[in-house]
Parts: sequence; C-alpha cells; structure tokens
Amino acid sequence: MKFLKHFLVIAFVAAIATAPASAQVRFGVKAGMAINKLAFNTSTFNKDNRLGFTGGVMTEIGVPIVGLCIDASLLYAHRSGDIQDGDIQFKRDFIDIPINIKYKFSILGSGNIIAPFVTTGPDFSILLSKKNGEDGGTTWKNKSFNTAWNIGLGLEIVKHLQIAASYSFGLNNTIEKITGLKDISAIDGKDRCWTLTAAYLF
Repeated sequence: MKFLKHFLVIAFVAAIATAPASAQVRFGVKAGMAINKLAFNTSTFNKDNRLGFTGGVMTEIGVPIVGLCIDASLLYAHRSGDIQDGDIQFKRDFIDIPINIKYKFSILGSGNIIAPFVTTGPDFSILLSKKNGEDGGTTWKNKSFNTAWNIGLGLEIVKHLQIAASYSFGLNNTIEKITGLKDISAIDGKDRCWTLTAAYLF
C-alpha cells in the first residue's frame, strides 16, 4: 500500500513536469466543503448526509485545443456520516487525487473576465485514518484505496478565481469487512459526495 501511495504522488508530479512546453501550466490552492454519504444497496443500513471539508493544491494544464485543460489536485478530505439514525458514526480522512478534463467557455472578454467551465474525470482516494463508532459491536473495515468519477461545473473570474460545484459517485465498494457478518458480498457501500470549492490560480 505504501508503494501505491508513493507511485501516485510520483505520477502526479511527473505528469506536471513532463507537460508540453507549449502548454500553459498554472498552480493554485483550493478549499471547500462537501456533503457526503455512504450509500448502501440495502435498507438494512440507513444513512444520512453529513458535512465534510477538503483543501490542498492544484494545477491546471492548458492543451493546444482552445478552452481544453487538464485539472489535477492533491487534496486532504475529511468525511463523516451516520448510519442507522445516528447509532453508528464514522469519520474518515483521505488524500484525494482528482484528475479532470476541463473545458472553458468564453462569454465575456474572450474568457479574461468570466469563463464558465465543465469538468469530468476520475478521483483516486487513499485512506489516511478512520474512526468508526459501534452499535452493539457492529463495526466495519474500510478499504484503503477507493476510486470515483466526478462531474462538475464552475465559473472562472478574471482568470484567477475559480468557483466550482461537483458530484462524485464511488465506483467501488468502500467496505471491506463488517464485524458479525461472515459474507458481505451482497453488501455494497459506495461514497457519494457533493462538493463546493473555491480555488485561486497564480
């Protein structure tokens, strides 16, 4: 697992370092809040939406096609939630690496003043820590690596400030084991998350 973490960080840095010389590369900081839940495929575990937060650094790599960019971030994300009407509570901390394709539309001042954009792409999450509450001895083990897919939209203002909203839906089961259940193959729990962020690019 340590090898995978190091590989992803190295790959992220290498992608930036090897960007074409003709590409426009910008760096920035990003922070925001998220409304997340762990969505199960069964009514056995009721779930509620909870508020979390995220923050970190990002880069935007413009490609030769006008308006098209690669948007990659390295973020810390905190997610929490309730299951069974609050009887079980959980808190999880992740390193998130979303890599999105971004397309900007120029509507005012050739995009220098206001430029709406849309994004989509994969999100890779590495579990840093977790804290699960208990309900009659019922606990579960989270998988250490998760993947999701993002779709979003936003607005770039004067080429520096970006406000964005996105929805992320998990692609894999985040639950590896539930204490007291010998077979969890029929239990499928995936992360779902709405995120609102603000970023400033230099």
